[in-house]
Amino acid sequence: MYLIVGLGNPGEEYTRTRHNMGFEVIDKLAEKYNIKVSKHKFDGLYGKGEIEGEKVVLLKPQTYMNLSGNAVGQFVSFFKVDQDEIIVIYDDIDIPTGTIKIRKQGSAGSHNGMKSVINELATEKFPRIRIGTGTTEKIYDLVDYVLEKIKEDEYKKLEESVDMAQEAIIQILQNGIDNAMNKYN
Repeated sequence: MYLIVGLGNPGEEYTRTRHNMGFEVIDKLAEKYNIKVSKHKFDGLYGKGEIEGEKVVLLKPQTYMNLSGNAVGQFVSFFKVDQDEIIVIYDDIDIPTGTIKIRKQGSAGSHNGMKSVINELATEKFPRIRIGTGTTEKIYDLVDYVLEKIKEDEYKKLEESVDMAQEAIIQILQNGIDNAMNKYN
């Protein structure tokens, strides 16, 4: 069973912000595969279902970004998920808007949500998909940048990235992460 986690912040005020791209991927997958992400457990909103023949749990932690690992760790323990069957999706300002990067493992970089997940799981060795939200402009206040509402033209690019990330997850489930990395990186 795969645990597919989208990082974000709960609440209407955070919709259409750069920090909620992980939630948007979960919403797309849920819609496409008719998985209701509506159950509450372990500080998370989740749904169980099947994607391309693989059993999955789709998870949106409800702890706010910086404590995302609390929910992820509890779900991993409860569902006894192997670390290579955890896929975490999150925004990354170090990647240009409109692109994604898939990695088998690695550090959190400057992303506090991923720092929390890595800390809770006590490993960096799990797959992740990073959705580029970077810009060529200087970012003066990182918190404001990732939490501000996105303008329509940028949002269209981010929607393309969300679609790519959704397709990458399907590719991982069907053909493995190496294949997905070759196709999307």
